[in-house]
Amino acid sequence: MQVRTVNGAGVPAYADGIRRVYADVFSAPPWNEDPAAAASYAERLASDAERPGFTAALALDAGTVTGFATAWTTPDPFPGDRSYGHVAEALGPDRVAEWLCGAVEVDELAVGPAARGAGLGAALLAAVTEAAPDGRCWLLTSVRAEDTLRFYRRAGWHQIPAPVPGRAGLVVLLGPQHPAGIRTTG
Repeated sequence: MQVRTVNGAGVPAYADGIRRVYADVFSAPPWNEDPAAAASYAERLASDAERPGFTAALALDAGTVTGFATAWTTPDPFPGDRSYGHVAEALGPDRVAEWLCGAVEVDELAVGPAARGAGLGAALLAAVTEAAPDGRCWLLTSVRAEDTLRFYRRAGWHQIPAPVPGRAGLVVLLGPQHPAGIRTTG
């Protein structure tokens, strides 16, 4: 297995493999997405790849994608679409500006079932966050994804105690070296 990083221009060459891993991972519990959602994700990925600071890390086994992670720089001003409005409501404008704007935002991380247990998730996460300015990186995940939360906690990520409003049951996690994460849990 090898982990390779690519920028937005390099993503299309791996789009089919990313879509396949996405479908395998996110159609299973606790996500339970319709497998067709992977096609929507592949479409979104094409536009996400144009975001400032976009990077993707790919786990490859003989050229086949077995896992991936994507990240980009969170814009300033903080967006209001997708789940951003709920995050802003939970954290307030000052914490959003200080903690999230300009930070590396991990959007997706997925390792196919057959490739799990080899440290690929941690390697993919490290690859997309290694350039985080002053350790400032963050992500959203679901409180229902207990295995996912355990993975991030083992990797040193800090859960912000402010619940994100909305039906999705989301929580904000800050990276291990994020100054605010260290302050809120240390």
